[in-house]
Amino acid sequence: MPGESTNPDLPVTVIGGYLGAGKTTLVNRILRRADGRRVAVLVNEFGELPIDADLIESRDENVINIAGGCVCCSYGSDLMAALMDLQQLEPRPDHILIEASDVALPEAIAQSVGLMLQYIVDGVVVIANADSVRGHGRDSYLAVTIRRQLVAADIVLLNKVDLASPGKLAETAVWLGEETQGAPILETTNADVSVTGILGLRDSETPSGLPHASGPLHVHHHAIVVSVDRPVDPEKIAVALADVNLDLMRAKGFVTGVDGRIYAVQTVGRRRHVEARDFNSADVGKIVCIRHRHPVDSDGVNTAVSNCG
Repeated sequence: MPGESTNPDLPVTVIGGYLGAGKTTLVNRILRRADGRRVAVLVNEFGELPIDADLIESRDENVINIAGGCVCCSYGSDLMAALMDLQQLEPRPDHILIEASDVALPEAIAQSVGLMLQYIVDGVVVIANADSVRGHGRDSYLAVTIRRQLVAADIVLLNKVDLASPGKLAETAVWLGEETQGAPILETTNADVSVTGILGLRDSETPSGLPHASGPLHVHHHAIVVSVDRPVDPEKIAVALADVNLDLMRAKGFVTGVDGRIYAVQTVGRRRHVEARDFNSADVGKIVCIRHRHPVDSDGVNTAVSNCG
């Protein structure tokens, strides 16, 4: 079973995608909608400033201080050293974003993060340009890179859908489904997506802050709260909620295990994580499930959860 933790590992989201897909637009949206989260952003190099100017409070050679307690750092060729430096920040970040370079393989970055203590990969988000991703996926020079980026995705943002005709968009969505083997595909314009869906339902150490109401979370996202009022196998719960047939963008909550301990359970696309926690709260026994565009299949989710005793 997972080890017990009173100071959970820092969640890291890797954002990948080819040139022009909208990675930097997404990062700036997240920073504008951080809603009290202290987000640390790592970029390969500053080059053209990746952060909107009105968000910047100060900057030096390697660090940009951003309104709301967020920070942006350049990691150059040494991502591991940059992550180690972030461990020294006070106050501690709530979430870390790594914006990968255009030709980087996000799964390789995620694997590197997974080797480090105090960090955990929350998810890999790959952004695809709706108007060009299929063409890049057939290009003799780019195809291997584009397809390796896509297959690593826990969530795909099919961005700039306003630039593609309805027929082309439908064909691209089918192609992406085949390339990603079932990862949730979120159609967006200007990377307009719920930060809750991208960064997790909550990034604090206790359950407080979980949404309790079912219904729309964002113009394109719907949520339900599932009650689990008995001890369950948390690993089975995670596996069940990550099933592609449920088409969940994300799920996160707290359950009592068959051993009597409290566990945090979360999924993002097909990725899942279970961690023992040392607390008790009225939020234990609640799991929030989010789906993109369509209402959550509450019957399917409840049936899946009921089989995890």
